[in-house]
Amino acid sequence: MVRVTDVLYVRYQVTDLIRMESFLRDFGMYPAVPCDGQRLLMRGSGDAPYVYEAVLGETCRFLGAGLQVASRDDLVRLAALDGSGSIEAMSEISTGGERVRMRMPDGFEIDAVLCAGVPGAVRTPLDPDFNSAHSKPRKNESVRVSRTPWPVKRLGHFVLHVSDHDASVNWLRERLGLLASDHLGVPGEPVRVIGSFLRVDGGKHWVDHHCMLIVQSPEPGVHHCSFEMDGLDAVMAAHDFLLEKGYTLDCGVGRHLLGSQIFDYWRDPFGFRIEHYTDGDVVNDEHRATVFTGTADETTQWGAKPPKDFFE
Repeated sequence: MVRVTDVLYVRYQVTDLIRMESFLRDFGMYPAVPCDGQRLLMRGSGDAPYVYEAVLGETCRFLGAGLQVASRDDLVRLAALDGSGSIEAMSEISTGGERVRMRMPDGFEIDAVLCAGVPGAVRTPLDPDFNSAHSKPRKNESVRVSRTPWPVKRLGHFVLHVSDHDASVNWLRERLGLLASDHLGVPGEPVRVIGSFLRVDGGKHWVDHHCMLIVQSPEPGVHHCSFEMDGLDAVMAAHDFLLEKGYTLDCGVGRHLLGSQIFDYWRDPFGFRIEHYTDGDVVNDEHRATVFTGTADETTQWGAKPPKDFFE
């Protein structure tokens, strides 16, 4: 079985690349290569060649995402499956790479990618040492955090609305080896699962609680994409900066129940939901999935509560 090792990028189509680039710069990304007027590639401070792709089109829509595989043999196996494209070169990045593009049951394009990491040109400043009531490691030093676009580190996860939850989860499990970390159930009907938090299969190694969430919905599409930040100061400073710039806050700041992330959701200029987060759970093969049957507003431990229809 092919097992992906990480999530790399998301892909959208928008009607104005200039507006999108301006927003993404303020959100904490920078161009991986100069925009050619047809395609925008943005990266973070991690080693992914890019974390966000936007292409120019007449409508706005989510196109798909890319996930890293471990070897070219994985690409060969995936290319042989029904509904897969052939192995193609990633000409958009100077360091090269290859991918196989596949389509999920609802038409989302999922790329299996084999590429080398590229050190980021921007380094995320670390949070200063935290002086708690029990330990005070920061001495003779003050905290000074500026309200600026703090760099995102990497794409952490994305969330899809699908017409058939079970079919989509099975497709991702069988092709890419993704595992369920937790599930969403219908309140009062815990045996009917309508959402699954999926992670890469790292075996004994620690991996993020989820790289993807699949949710049953009458209207397939993207719910949000989420980018990891280097600590709470980064999330909060970026929050204030985005407010001052006049962007639309969707829901934040708060701490999730499932995955434990400290979250901050925004809307981009085209209405898509996009998230900053930090301090998410990591799990390994000893983790056992649970089924959460509460409402969306019950998924926040502290802070801003999303509305009950947040995942619909």
